[in-house]
Amino acid sequence: MLDLGAGTGRVTRELKRRYPRALVIALDLAAGMLREARRNQPLWRRFARVCGDALRLPLADGSVDVVFSSLMLQWCEPLDGAFAEVRRVLKPEGFFAFSTFGPDTLHELRSAWTQADGYNHVNGFIDMHDVGDALVRAGLTEPVLDVERVVLDYADALALMRDLKAIGAHNATAGRPRSLAGRARLLRVQEAYEAFRRAGQLPATYEVIYGACWGAAGRHATPARGTETVIAPGSIRRRPTP
Repeated sequence: MLDLGAGTGRVTRELKRRYPRALVIALDLAAGMLREARRNQPLWRRFARVCGDALRLPLADGSVDVVFSSLMLQWCEPLDGAFAEVRRVLKPEGFFAFSTFGPDTLHELRSAWTQADGYNHVNGFIDMHDVGDALVRAGLTEPVLDVERVVLDYADALALMRDLKAIGAHNATAGRPRSLAGRARLLRVQEAYEAFRRAGQLPATYEVIYGACWGAAGRHATPARGTETVIAPGSIRRRPTP
């Protein structure tokens, strides 16, 4: 079992608790996160820790039964590359479950920054339908997706920004500013964000996309042609009845 983008390993620890006989791997790009994950694992339920990139997984082809990823894929560029790697390491009948952010995420903060200086300070996230298309292009099968919106309340905009910094969120958009935000700009952002205040609190919206699918099961990856994805009829197989 692979926890892709494991962070501090809290979910990895839960996976190991539920599946004690499985080899559970916590994989993250940040060595510091994996050091924290080491401290989070019980002595009697150890899991493996691997420092690696989701776009170049250091794992053998068809070696993983289950890939799980919680709120990491939104930082992968391109997403197709990450899905291609999941398909490569996943066994043909393996299972892939994930969550990622959709385009409505942090729209309040994005709007406030736009009013403050016109720059992109918040990542642009991919629509659920585009995520599904990327899964199909990778050759993964029977994708099912759902979406929900979660709203967190903050006393002020700076409290939200501190939270984002604490979880390692960063801005990877092409239109981001190349200099630090000065005090005057931060004040303008806080003032612009005040337009969203309701019942004494400032909302921060997260659009969370949930996805699940199976391995390639012999199906070849099929690049899109324009807005269409072509799948050879002969590659479609009926899943065996358990």
